[in-house]
Amino acid sequence: MSNSNSSKGWLRWLVLRPPTQRLHRGAAAILGLFLLVMLATLTAVTIDFGYIHVAETQLRRSADAAAMAGCWEIFANQDKDEDLDYALPTLVVNSANDIATKNVVGDITPVLTHDDVEIGNYHPVNGWTYSSISQANAVRVTLRRDDGANSELPLLFAALTGRGSQAMQTTAVAAMMNSIGGFFEPPNVFETRGILPIALDLDSWEAAVAGSTVDNYQMKDGQVVSGSDGVFETNLYPKGTGAPGNRGTVDIGDSNNSTSDLSRQILHGISRQDFVDLGKPLVFDENGELHLNGDTGISAGIKDELATLIGKKRIVPIFAEVSGQGNNATFTIVKFEGVRILDVKLTGKKSQKRVVVQPAKVIGRGVKIDWSGTNTTSHLLTPVMLVE
Repeated sequence: MSNSNSSKGWLRWLVLRPPTQRLHRGAAAILGLFLLVMLATLTAVTIDFGYIHVAETQLRRSADAAAMAGCWEIFANQDKDEDLDYALPTLVVNSANDIATKNVVGDITPVLTHDDVEIGNYHPVNGWTYSSISQANAVRVTLRRDDGANSELPLLFAALTGRGSQAMQTTAVAAMMNSIGGFFEPPNVFETRGILPIALDLDSWEAAVAGSTVDNYQMKDGQVVSGSDGVFETNLYPKGTGAPGNRGTVDIGDSNNSTSDLSRQILHGISRQDFVDLGKPLVFDENGELHLNGDTGISAGIKDELATLIGKKRIVPIFAEVSGQGNNATFTIVKFEGVRILDVKLTGKKSQKRVVVQPAKVIGRGVKIDWSGTNTTSHLLTPVMLVE
C-alpha cells in the first residue's frame, strides 16, 4: 500500500513539476553531450599532434644517421684510384639509403632519392657550399614525407579532426671538418695521437699536393708496389742544407727525446705523458704557428720502426721555416696533414736515403677544431660529425 502511494506521488511530482526544471535538465544533457564530443575531439587532436611529433623526431634521427653514413662513404673512397666523379655520388646515396631504410618514420621506412642526397664542402665560417668531389668533406640529406616522396604521414583520427595526413621534411648535414687548430691531450694512458715526429717543409708538401713531384708508387691489394696511382709523392728525408730542406725530427714531448722515444712515437703515437712533457698545448697560436724544438736529420736508428709503417697512414707536422742546426733547431709548424708511408731506406749513400710519403686522407682523433676557419687542411679531417 505504501509502495503504491509512493509511486503515485513520484509520478504526480514529475507531471506537475514546473516546465523550467524539465528544460534545465534537457539543456544540461545537450551541453554534456557537446562537451563530451569536444573532449573526444581535443583528445584526438592531442594524440595526432603527439604522433606527428614522434614521427618528426624519427625523421630527424633517420636523416642524421643517413648523412653521417654518406659522409663516412666519402672518406672510405677518396683514396681509391678510380673516377670518383662518376662512382662516389652513387656510393654515397646507397650508403645513406641503407641507413635510412633501417629506421621507421611513422608507419613506413623512408627511401632517399639521388636528389635528396648532396655532396659538398662544409666550412666553419662559410657553412655549406657545393664543391668538386675531390674537395668534398660533407653530405647534406633532405628526408621528406610528402606527396613527392614517401607519402604524407597518415593521421589516426582524421574522422574527428578533419585532417587526414601531415607533410614533413628535415635536412641534416654531416661533415669531416678540415679546419684543424691542433690536438687535445689524450684523456687516458691508453689513447695516443697518430702523429709522426718527423717534419716536412711546406713547399715540398704543396708540390706533392699540386702533382708537381713524382708518382712512382701505388697501393695494390693492400701492398705498396711500383706504379702510378695519380697521387704524387715527396721525401721526408732531408735534402740539402738550410730551410726548407733542413728537415728532421721534432720533439713532441721532452726536449731531449731519445731514439727510443722517437721509436715509440712512430710505432704507437704521441702519448698523454708526451703532452705533459711538452709543457705547452699542441695547438697553434694566434698567428697560426706552433714552435717545436727538434733535430735536423733523421737517424738510421728509427729505420726499422718506419719500415713497419709502409702502407699505413700517419699525421706529419708541416713547417714553414726552421732556425738553428742540429739539436738546437726550432721548427715553425703551420699545419698538420695526413700521409701514407710508401718506402723507407736510411742506410747507404745519403743520396739514396729516403722516407717516401704521399698525401692521404687521415681522420685525426683528438683534433682541436679551428672555428675561425684559419688553419685549413687538405688531408687531415675530424671524425664525421653533425654540423646542421
